[in-house]
Amino acid sequence: MDLDAQFTRTADHGGQQHQLWKRFKKQKVLHVFVGLGMIFLLIFSYTPMFGILMAFKDYSISNGIKGIFTSEWVGLKYFDEFIHDYQFATIVRNTLVLSLLKVIFAFPAPILLAILLNEVKNMAFKRFVQTISYLPHFISWVVVVGVSYAFLSADVGMVNRALVETGLIDKPLNILTSPNYFWGLAVGSAIWKEMGWWTIIFLAAITGINPSLYEAAEMDGAGRLARIRYITLPGIRGTIVVVLVLTIGSILGGGLVGSNFEQAYLYGNSINNPTSEIVQTYAFKVGLSDGRFSYAAAIDLIQSVISVILIFSSNFIAKRVSGSSLF
Repeated sequence: MDLDAQFTRTADHGGQQHQLWKRFKKQKVLHVFVGLGMIFLLIFSYTPMFGILMAFKDYSISNGIKGIFTSEWVGLKYFDEFIHDYQFATIVRNTLVLSLLKVIFAFPAPILLAILLNEVKNMAFKRFVQTISYLPHFISWVVVVGVSYAFLSADVGMVNRALVETGLIDKPLNILTSPNYFWGLAVGSAIWKEMGWWTIIFLAAITGINPSLYEAAEMDGAGRLARIRYITLPGIRGTIVVVLVLTIGSILGGGLVGSNFEQAYLYGNSINNPTSEIVQTYAFKVGLSDGRFSYAAAIDLIQSVISVILIFSSNFIAKRVSGSSLF
Protein backbone atom coordinates (compact mmCIF):
# COMPACT_ATOMS: atom_id res chain seq x y z
CA MET A 1 0.00 0.00 0.00
CA ASP A 2 2.84 2.36 0.85
CA LEU A 3 4.52 1.65 -2.49
CA ASP A 4 1.25 2.27 -4.34
CA ALA A 5 0.71 5.56 -2.50
CA GLN A 6 4.27 6.66 -3.19
CA PHE A 7 3.91 5.74 -6.86
CA THR A 8 0.64 7.66 -7.06
CA ARG A 9 2.23 10.76 -5.46
CA THR A 10 5.19 10.52 -7.84
CA ALA A 11 2.88 10.22 -10.84
CA ASP A 12 0.82 13.20 -9.66
CA HIS A 13 3.96 15.25 -9.13
CA GLY A 14 5.22 14.33 -12.59
CA GLY A 15 1.85 15.26 -14.07
CA GLN A 16 1.91 18.63 -12.34
CA GLN A 17 5.42 19.33 -13.63
CA HIS A 18 4.31 18.40 -17.15
CA GLN A 19 1.32 20.75 -16.90
CA LEU A 20 3.54 23.55 -15.62
CA TRP A 21 6.00 23.03 -18.45
CA LYS A 22 3.17 23.05 -21.04
CA ARG A 23 1.81 26.28 -19.53
CA PHE A 24 5.28 27.83 -19.54
CA LYS A 25 5.79 26.97 -23.23
CA LYS A 26 2.35 28.36 -24.04
CA GLN A 27 3.15 31.64 -22.25
CA LYS A 28 6.81 31.88 -23.30
CA VAL A 29 6.35 35.29 -24.93
CA LEU A 30 4.90 36.68 -21.72
CA HIS A 31 7.78 35.19 -19.71
CA VAL A 32 10.24 36.88 -22.05
CA PHE A 33 8.63 40.26 -21.34
CA VAL A 34 8.68 39.58 -17.59
CA GLY A 35 12.30 38.49 -17.80
CA LEU A 36 13.30 41.67 -19.62
CA GLY A 37 11.54 43.73 -16.95
CA MET A 38 13.35 41.87 -14.19
CA ILE A 39 16.69 42.36 -15.93
CA PHE A 40 15.94 46.07 -16.26
CA LEU A 41 15.15 46.34 -12.53
CA LEU A 42 18.24 44.34 -11.63
CA ILE A 43 20.55 46.55 -13.67
CA PHE A 44 19.06 49.98 -13.02
CA SER A 45 17.37 49.59 -9.61
CA TYR A 46 19.15 46.96 -7.55
CA THR A 47 22.75 47.07 -8.77
CA PRO A 48 23.13 50.83 -8.06
CA MET A 49 22.09 50.14 -4.45
CA PHE A 50 25.72 49.24 -3.77
CA GLY A 51 26.24 53.00 -3.84
CA ILE A 52 24.51 53.18 -0.44
CA LEU A 53 27.85 52.13 1.03
CA MET A 54 29.17 55.60 0.15
CA ALA A 55 27.01 57.09 2.89
CA PHE A 56 29.08 55.24 5.48
CA LYS A 57 32.50 55.73 3.87
CA ASP A 58 34.92 58.53 3.07
CA TYR A 59 34.51 58.09 -0.67
CA SER A 60 36.36 60.05 -3.35
CA ILE A 61 35.41 60.05 -7.03
CA SER A 62 39.08 59.59 -7.93
CA ASN A 63 38.89 56.04 -6.53
CA GLY A 64 36.25 55.04 -9.08
CA ILE A 65 33.74 52.25 -8.51
CA LYS A 66 36.31 50.22 -6.59
CA GLY A 67 36.49 53.00 -4.01
CA ILE A 68 32.89 52.28 -2.95
CA PHE A 69 34.16 49.05 -1.38
CA THR A 70 37.73 50.04 -0.43
CA SER A 71 37.23 53.51 1.07
CA GLU A 72 37.62 54.07 4.80
CA TRP A 73 34.55 53.50 6.98
CA VAL A 74 33.35 56.62 8.81
CA GLY A 75 30.09 55.27 10.23
CA LEU A 76 27.36 57.86 10.78
CA LYS A 77 29.64 60.87 10.36
CA TYR A 78 27.81 62.36 7.37
CA PHE A 79 24.36 61.70 8.84
CA ASP A 80 25.35 63.61 11.96
CA GLU A 81 26.84 66.41 9.83
CA PHE A 82 23.61 66.87 7.88
CA ILE A 83 21.43 66.91 11.00
CA HIS A 84 23.66 69.61 12.54
CA ASP A 85 23.90 71.65 9.33
CA TYR A 86 22.73 75.23 9.80
CA GLN A 87 20.34 74.82 6.83
CA PHE A 88 18.85 71.56 8.11
CA ALA A 89 15.70 73.04 9.68
CA THR A 90 14.92 75.25 6.66
CA ILE A 91 15.51 72.47 4.12
CA VAL A 92 13.38 69.94 6.00
CA ARG A 93 10.62 72.52 6.53
CA ASN A 94 10.52 73.41 2.84
CA THR A 95 10.44 69.75 1.80
CA LEU A 96 7.66 68.82 4.21
CA VAL A 97 5.50 71.89 3.57
CA LEU A 98 5.74 71.57 -0.20
CA SER A 99 4.98 67.85 -0.07
CA LEU A 100 2.05 68.23 2.33
CA LEU A 101 0.53 71.02 0.25
CA LYS A 102 0.66 68.74 -2.79
CA VAL A 103 -1.05 65.92 -0.89
CA ILE A 104 -3.77 68.27 0.37
CA PHE A 105 -4.48 69.93 -2.97
CA ALA A 106 -3.09 67.64 -5.71
CA PHE A 107 -4.45 64.32 -4.40
CA PRO A 108 -8.19 65.22 -4.43
CA ALA A 109 -7.96 67.10 -7.74
CA PRO A 110 -7.96 64.08 -10.14
CA ILE A 111 -10.66 62.37 -8.08
CA LEU A 112 -12.89 65.43 -8.38
CA LEU A 113 -12.17 65.78 -12.11
CA ALA A 114 -12.91 62.09 -12.70
CA ILE A 115 -16.25 62.38 -10.91
CA LEU A 116 -17.16 65.51 -12.87
CA LEU A 117 -16.23 63.91 -16.19
CA ASN A 118 -18.23 60.81 -15.29
CA GLU A 119 -21.30 62.98 -14.87
CA VAL A 120 -20.90 64.59 -18.31
CA LYS A 121 -23.33 63.05 -20.81
CA ASN A 122 -21.93 64.69 -23.95
CA MET A 123 -19.25 62.16 -24.97
CA ALA A 124 -17.53 64.50 -27.47
CA PHE A 125 -17.08 67.19 -24.82
CA LYS A 126 -16.01 64.59 -22.27
CA ARG A 127 -13.27 63.21 -24.56
CA PHE A 128 -12.13 66.74 -25.43
CA VAL A 129 -11.75 67.76 -21.76
CA GLN A 130 -10.01 64.51 -20.87
CA THR A 131 -7.54 64.89 -23.75
CA ILE A 132 -6.78 68.51 -22.95
CA SER A 133 -6.30 67.74 -19.25
CA TYR A 134 -3.79 64.89 -19.61
CA LEU A 135 -1.69 66.34 -22.46
CA PRO A 136 0.42 68.51 -20.07
CA HIS A 137 1.72 65.28 -18.51
CA PHE A 138 3.85 64.74 -21.61
CA ILE A 139 5.43 68.20 -21.43
CA SER A 140 8.80 68.30 -19.66
CA TRP A 141 9.26 70.54 -16.64
CA VAL A 142 11.85 72.55 -18.57
CA VAL A 143 9.15 73.55 -21.07
CA VAL A 144 6.60 74.17 -18.30
CA VAL A 145 9.01 76.52 -16.51
CA GLY A 146 9.70 78.30 -19.80
CA VAL A 147 5.97 78.80 -20.36
CA SER A 148 5.64 80.02 -16.76
CA TYR A 149 8.25 82.69 -17.42
CA ALA A 150 6.36 83.83 -20.50
CA PHE A 151 3.13 84.16 -18.52
CA LEU A 152 4.27 85.14 -15.03
CA SER A 153 7.46 87.15 -15.48
CA ALA A 154 7.34 90.56 -13.82
CA ASP A 155 8.87 92.21 -16.91
CA VAL A 156 7.16 90.64 -19.92
CA GLY A 157 4.67 88.19 -18.40
CA MET A 158 1.23 88.25 -19.98
CA VAL A 159 -0.57 87.74 -16.67
CA ASN A 160 1.20 90.61 -14.93
CA ARG A 161 0.66 92.93 -17.89
CA ALA A 162 -3.04 92.09 -18.00
CA LEU A 163 -3.46 92.64 -14.25
CA VAL A 164 -1.65 95.99 -14.37
CA GLU A 165 -3.52 97.25 -17.42
CA THR A 166 -6.89 96.35 -15.93
CA GLY A 167 -5.98 98.15 -12.71
CA LEU A 168 -6.25 95.08 -10.47
CA ILE A 169 -2.68 95.61 -9.24
CA ASP A 170 -0.47 98.72 -9.13
CA LYS A 171 2.79 97.01 -10.06
CA PRO A 172 3.81 93.56 -11.39
CA LEU A 173 4.00 90.69 -8.92
CA ASN A 174 7.35 88.92 -8.54
CA ILE A 175 5.74 85.50 -8.70
CA LEU A 176 8.82 83.72 -10.05
CA THR A 177 11.34 85.26 -7.66
CA SER A 178 9.55 86.04 -4.41
CA PRO A 179 9.82 83.38 -1.67
CA ASN A 180 6.18 84.10 -0.77
CA TYR A 181 4.84 82.74 -4.06
CA PHE A 182 7.05 79.68 -4.61
CA TRP A 183 4.91 77.08 -2.80
CA GLY A 184 1.73 78.25 -4.52
CA LEU A 185 3.50 78.31 -7.88
CA ALA A 186 4.88 74.80 -7.39
CA VAL A 187 1.59 73.27 -6.25
CA GLY A 188 -0.49 75.02 -8.90
CA SER A 189 1.80 74.07 -11.80
CA ALA A 190 2.04 70.47 -10.56
CA ILE A 191 -1.74 70.12 -10.42
CA TRP A 192 -2.10 71.60 -13.91
CA LYS A 193 0.53 69.23 -15.32
CA GLU A 194 -0.42 65.91 -13.67
CA MET A 195 -4.11 66.12 -12.69
CA GLY A 196 -5.43 64.86 -16.02
CA TRP A 197 -3.04 61.92 -16.13
CA TRP A 198 -4.14 60.54 -12.75
CA THR A 199 -7.76 61.20 -13.65
CA ILE A 200 -7.48 58.32 -16.14
CA ILE A 201 -6.94 55.85 -13.28
CA PHE A 202 -9.95 57.04 -11.31
CA LEU A 203 -12.14 57.15 -14.42
CA ALA A 204 -11.19 53.54 -15.12
CA ALA A 205 -12.18 52.63 -11.56
CA ILE A 206 -15.52 54.41 -11.97
CA THR A 207 -16.30 52.52 -15.18
CA GLY A 208 -15.92 49.29 -13.20
CA ILE A 209 -18.94 50.16 -11.05
CA ASN A 210 -22.11 48.27 -11.98
CA PRO A 211 -24.41 50.71 -13.88
CA SER A 212 -27.46 49.01 -12.39
CA LEU A 213 -26.56 50.52 -9.02
CA TYR A 214 -27.00 54.01 -10.48
CA GLU A 215 -30.25 53.03 -12.14
CA ALA A 216 -31.65 51.57 -8.92
CA ALA A 217 -30.58 54.62 -6.93
CA GLU A 218 -32.18 56.95 -9.49
CA MET A 219 -35.44 54.99 -9.36
CA ASP A 220 -35.39 55.34 -5.56
CA GLY A 221 -35.17 59.11 -5.92
CA ALA A 222 -31.45 59.58 -5.22
CA GLY A 223 -30.11 62.80 -6.68
CA ARG A 224 -26.80 63.26 -8.46
CA LEU A 225 -24.87 64.19 -5.30
CA ALA A 226 -26.40 61.27 -3.41
CA ARG A 227 -25.34 58.84 -6.15
CA ILE A 228 -21.82 60.23 -6.05
CA ARG A 229 -21.68 59.95 -2.27
CA TYR A 230 -23.19 56.49 -1.84
CA ILE A 231 -22.17 54.74 -5.07
CA THR A 232 -19.26 56.41 -6.89
CA LEU A 233 -17.01 57.19 -3.93
CA PRO A 234 -17.47 53.79 -2.19
CA GLY A 235 -17.01 52.09 -5.57
CA ILE A 236 -13.56 53.62 -6.11
CA ARG A 237 -12.48 53.48 -2.46
CA GLY A 238 -9.98 50.70 -3.12
CA THR A 239 -8.31 52.68 -5.90
CA ILE A 240 -8.23 55.82 -3.76
CA VAL A 241 -6.57 53.93 -0.90
CA VAL A 242 -3.91 52.38 -3.14
CA VAL A 243 -3.07 55.72 -4.75
CA LEU A 244 -3.04 57.43 -1.34
CA VAL A 245 -0.60 54.86 0.06
CA LEU A 246 1.69 55.35 -2.93
CA THR A 247 1.35 59.12 -2.56
CA ILE A 248 2.30 59.12 1.11
CA GLY A 249 5.17 56.74 0.45
CA SER A 250 6.63 59.16 -2.09
CA ILE A 251 5.53 62.31 -0.28
CA LEU A 252 9.08 63.65 0.09
CA GLY A 253 9.47 63.51 -3.67
CA GLY A 254 6.19 65.23 -4.43
CA GLY A 255 3.69 62.42 -3.93
CA LEU A 256 1.07 62.03 -6.64
CA VAL A 257 2.64 64.68 -8.88
CA GLY A 258 6.24 63.68 -7.95
CA SER A 259 8.09 66.75 -9.17
CA ASN A 260 9.63 68.40 -6.14
CA PHE A 261 13.19 68.22 -7.45
CA GLU A 262 12.44 69.46 -10.96
CA GLN A 263 10.34 72.33 -9.70
CA ALA A 264 12.70 73.40 -6.93
CA TYR A 265 15.72 73.18 -9.22
CA LEU A 266 14.17 74.97 -12.21
CA TYR A 267 12.00 77.52 -10.40
CA GLY A 268 14.54 78.04 -7.63
CA ASN A 269 16.94 80.98 -7.58
CA SER A 270 19.01 82.95 -5.10
CA ILE A 271 16.05 85.18 -4.21
CA ASN A 272 13.39 82.55 -3.46
CA ASN A 273 15.96 80.13 -2.02
CA PRO A 274 14.52 80.42 1.54
CA THR A 275 11.44 78.49 0.40
CA SER A 276 12.67 76.66 -2.73
CA GLU A 277 15.70 74.83 -1.30
CA ILE A 278 14.64 71.26 -0.47
CA VAL A 279 16.43 68.05 0.50
CA GLN A 280 16.78 66.79 -3.09
CA THR A 281 18.23 69.99 -4.52
CA TYR A 282 20.56 70.40 -1.54
CA ALA A 283 21.88 66.84 -1.97
CA PHE A 284 22.27 67.40 -5.72
CA LYS A 285 24.25 70.60 -5.21
CA VAL A 286 26.61 69.32 -2.53
CA GLY A 287 27.04 66.02 -4.38
CA LEU A 288 27.88 67.34 -7.85
CA SER A 289 28.97 70.93 -7.29
CA ASP A 290 31.10 70.26 -4.20
CA GLY A 291 31.99 66.66 -5.06
CA ARG A 292 30.85 65.41 -1.64
CA PHE A 293 29.32 62.17 -2.83
CA SER A 294 29.31 60.44 0.56
CA TYR A 295 27.51 63.38 2.17
CA ALA A 296 24.91 63.50 -0.62
CA ALA A 297 24.41 59.71 -0.39
CA ALA A 298 23.77 60.01 3.35
CA ILE A 299 21.15 62.71 2.77
CA ASP A 300 19.35 60.66 0.11
CA LEU A 301 19.48 57.54 2.28
CA ILE A 302 17.76 59.39 5.13
CA GLN A 303 15.01 60.41 2.73
CA SER A 304 14.64 56.88 1.36
CA VAL A 305 14.37 55.32 4.84
CA ILE A 306 11.70 57.85 5.82
CA SER A 307 9.78 57.08 2.61
CA VAL A 308 9.84 53.32 3.31
CA ILE A 309 8.58 53.91 6.85
CA LEU A 310 5.81 56.16 5.53
CA ILE A 311 4.58 53.68 2.92
CA PHE A 312 4.42 50.78 5.39
CA SER A 313 2.77 52.95 8.05
CA SER A 314 0.18 54.39 5.66
CA ASN A 315 -0.58 50.92 4.28
CA PHE A 316 -1.08 49.55 7.81
CA ILE A 317 -3.36 52.43 8.81
CA ALA A 318 -5.37 52.18 5.58
CA LYS A 319 -5.85 48.45 6.09
CA ARG A 320 -7.05 48.93 9.66
CA VAL A 321 -9.33 51.87 8.91
CA SER A 322 -10.84 51.04 5.50
CA GLY A 323 -10.05 47.36 4.98
CA SER A 324 -8.28 48.20 1.70
CA SER A 325 -4.52 48.29 1.29
CA LEU A 326 -1.69 48.08 -1.22
CA PHE A 327 -0.27 44.84 0.21
